[in-house]
Amino acid sequence: MKDYLIVVDMQNDFIDGSLGTKEAEAIVDRVAEKIRAFDGEVIFTRDTHGEDYLRTQEGRRLPVAHCVKDSDGWQIRDGLKELRPCAIIDKPTFGSTELGVLLSQRDLEEKIGSVTLIGLCTDICVISNALLIKAFLPETPIIVDAACCAGVTPQSHHGALEAMKMCQITIENE
Repeated sequence: MKDYLIVVDMQNDFIDGSLGTKEAEAIVDRVAEKIRAFDGEVIFTRDTHGEDYLRTQEGRRLPVAHCVKDSDGWQIRDGLKELRPCAIIDKPTFGSTELGVLLSQRDLEEKIGSVTLIGLCTDICVISNALLIKAFLPETPIIVDAACCAGVTPQSHHGALEAMKMCQITIENE
């Protein structure tokens, strides 16, 4: 069995860029350590928008341009993806169906032991991907390491952790 670590959207815009927070900045070193120490495969997701972002539904609801493809804010934080071999999945929205399909295929090839998620933002993309993976792999343990996540606010981070618990996702290091 193989375990997977999903590093969600550890991109400059979410850390100290247009949508950055001090909580996001505070988890970078813990995320690096988790990647370094993880015994399994690492996959990064990367929020990816086009120049037309502000004309999309998301852009109309969150009118802050961010993670525009090839911009500095779109890049994964320097030093994280270089820690070990990894895959990167670009995603145009909160949850990645491509990630769900990939993990389902991998599970058919070799049973997945667990999937752990870390990253940003707990209350948007981490929860979306955790629930999506749970739907694709309902019998696989899904884990979120709370110490390696940050939300838009501390309150919304906590609320997302509580919601994931209710959906039988294991929350560690709360």
